[in-house]
Amino acid sequence: QVTLVESGGGLAQAGGSLRLSCAGSGHTFSIYNMAWFRQAPGKGREFVGGVDWQGTLTRYVDSVKGRFSISKDNSKNTVYLQMNSLSPDDTAVYYCSLGPSKAVIPVRQDQYIYWGQGTQVTVSS
Repeated sequence: QVTLVESGGGLAQAGGSLRLSCAGSGHTFSIYNMAWFRQAPGKGREFVGGVDWQGTLTRYVDSVKGRFSISKDNSKNTVYLQMNSLSPDDTAVYYCSLGPSKAVIPVRQDQYIYWGQGTQVTVSS
């Protein structure tokens, strides 16, 4: 059974930074793509960014490009989301997810198999 556990969420001020971590267990993560999604109050879950199985290819939603960065440490079965220049619009529950290795990192939720429980990020103005 694959388990994903996010951590690092919390309260930040606008312009500040947070780093989320997602630690996995139960499988060899080096063969999977991983991604971060988020869900703001009253909105659907949206793709934030993803990284390929090697940790070399990344993809981001336009609203976070240049501010967020994803990295993957296969030796630790962990994926990170470094979030800089945070704004109140980034307030959401952030979820990490795991899916099969694909040449193009998917942005659809149904392309991912396993999900974490989520971690709350709140950005104050």
